[in-house]
Amino acid sequence: MLGAAALSNGSARAVAAPAGAVPVIAQDAPQDWAWVRSQFDLLDPRVAHFDGFFLTSHPKSVRAAIEKHRAGLDKNPSAYLHENIDQAELKVRTAAGEYMGVDGPKEVALTDSTTMGLAILYSGLKVRPDQEILTSVHDHPTATLKALRHREQRSGTKVVNVRLYEKSAKATADEIVGNVVRSITPRTRVLALTWVHSGTGVKMPVRAIADAVARLNEGRDAKDRLLFCVDGVHGFGIEDATMSALGCDFFSAGTHKWIFGPRGTGVLWGRSELWSEVVPMIAAFSFSDDPPPAAVFAPGGFHSFEHRWALDEAFRFHRVIGKPRVQARIHALNLQLREGLSKMPRVELHTPLSNDLASGIVCFDVEGKTPGEVIARLEAKGVAGSVSPYRPSCARLAASLWNTPEQVELALRAVAELG
Repeated sequence: MLGAAALSNGSARAVAAPAGAVPVIAQDAPQDWAWVRSQFDLLDPRVAHFDGFFLTSHPKSVRAAIEKHRAGLDKNPSAYLHENIDQAELKVRTAAGEYMGVDGPKEVALTDSTTMGLAILYSGLKVRPDQEILTSVHDHPTATLKALRHREQRSGTKVVNVRLYEKSAKATADEIVGNVVRSITPRTRVLALTWVHSGTGVKMPVRAIADAVARLNEGRDAKDRLLFCVDGVHGFGIEDATMSALGCDFFSAGTHKWIFGPRGTGVLWGRSELWSEVVPMIAAFSFSDDPPPAAVFAPGGFHSFEHRWALDEAFRFHRVIGKPRVQARIHALNLQLREGLSKMPRVELHTPLSNDLASGIVCFDVEGKTPGEVIARLEAKGVAGSVSPYRPSCARLAASLWNTPEQVELALRAVAELG
């Protein structure tokens, strides 16, 4: 298993090979992008995968951790569970906290997905009948908008939707922040936004919005404090940011996308002092008289424990590569993709060119073809992408750490050949 010891060496040590030979990659060279790609050895090599943002392939170290826990559970289920559950989940929350720059055991609850985390949060937030929740028309139609609609149907909480930008490719931070601030009223109790919109690829200026929220909160009583909640899944695992750097109050993200974690895992973070503003939705298996603030928000019951307990390996994988290097690599590859698409006369790019307002998802349309036709034609050429679930829809490509500049050029040629 590629655990802490195998991943501790940060030096690049690709072994030299004769001209024309296949290079041999050292076993512990996380500074080498070829080594990083080699960790995803089960990916079909016949396909250029630009769809990992939807659901990831597990790297070797994560697969090994899953298999270790699965073997223990299969051999002696109840004994292995009772012997490992406390320490295994503590390790995961600690690893998540180290990655996010927070007190993981105290502030992080483990979930199964972004959607589950947001449902727990938006169902439980204390919002009086005279208060409202503000979100945007660009947010995910299920994870955020449907969760808020369910709350509105159950409790009558008014939900207000705002348009943050008129044309996504030309969006600016000032336009976005200005539209947010103008939409906040004294009745607004919760601001529910998404870090990176998966329907346009626009990355929200979360820090600037948080600063604006902080200024508005200066004149509010504690019971009227504006709570800033973020769906962070498509920035989490890309952007080199901590929770304090983002400045939000709550943050939900699945970890089976850009984090490369086990499928069916996620985290929900909140400031310690603000968890009291949320009522738990699902009972937690916590028998402590004084549990950490976030502990009561981790849904109880039985989970796919071998996946949940292997999540610490995914955070470790990122940290030994280096968060700044991860961000730089993914930004560079997807900027290359956006710049190439922007030069094609029949392609409409929906994602801003600048890395300031874009992250890893690249959204576009090809004149005369539906998004489904675009992705189907690309798949026939060996390039895997995705169709967005939004209305209107679009085609999406997203370069991950397993991609190369050469594969980006391959994807661009495939789009150009669509005619």
